[in-house]
Amino acid sequence: MDFWIAVINGIIEGLTEFLPVSSTGHLLLAGSILNPLSDISKEKLDSFKVFIQLGAILAVTLIYWRRIFQLLGIRMPQSNDADGKARTTTGGSINLLHVIIAITPALGLAYIFRDFIKDVFFGNNTLVLISLVLGGILMIVAEKFQPRVKSETIDQITYSQALRIGLFQCLSLWPGFSRAGASISGGMLSGVSYRAAADFSFLIAIPIMFAAGGYELLSMYDKLSMEDFGFFATGFISAFIVALIVVTTALKHLTKIKLTYFAYYRFALAGLFWLFIIN
Repeated sequence: MDFWIAVINGIIEGLTEFLPVSSTGHLLLAGSILNPLSDISKEKLDSFKVFIQLGAILAVTLIYWRRIFQLLGIRMPQSNDADGKARTTTGGSINLLHVIIAITPALGLAYIFRDFIKDVFFGNNTLVLISLVLGGILMIVAEKFQPRVKSETIDQITYSQALRIGLFQCLSLWPGFSRAGASISGGMLSGVSYRAAADFSFLIAIPIMFAAGGYELLSMYDKLSMEDFGFFATGFISAFIVALIVVTTALKHLTKIKLTYFAYYRFALAGLFWLFIIN
């Protein structure tokens, strides 16, 4: 079993899942290079890439456990966010309905068009590169034309803003667009601050990715064996450790890095891949 491929994919997933650069896009592009070197079937590798997202999501779940308890109606004492700023979990906070509103559009479309998305977009590197560029353009637009901020913190996000973030998040069903990039951009264009949009994006990733990963595993469980356990576990652990470091760091420093800089990175990645891999 090619465990080094599991480690590399896990690291890529952990590094990119919560930054606005598209983890799926990176995994697909990396797969076009790594997959031919592996003896693992494409079907298993595709399921593996979904599975390791659960490792990254587990890291965020640990970071946001207080907020999750609050959403479930469990009262928690005052605590600090990952950036060290104090926040309370009483009154004036977002609730479970905000999360449901934000995740329903993407989950619904993903369920309806799952086969179409996999057949058309996965494996088509040109479409991934196009979405990297289009997602970058959206991020630049969001930063340059952001309206007056009405919601400075995550707890000030309204139901209508949550819905608009959810609708923008649907763009991430096109691999390469980036779930974080689409939802953060949607939030900023809806009058949510960069920090609050990123915070909300990380939070709503938890149910989205658990649902996607769980569904994929259920559809594949009869095709997997104990021989696959070590490979899957290696990628899971790698993604978990790297994501834990990245999210903790991102919550402290993300807003110091303009969204436009991530867009430039996307453009550069797409250009380099086009020049040296596709052509």
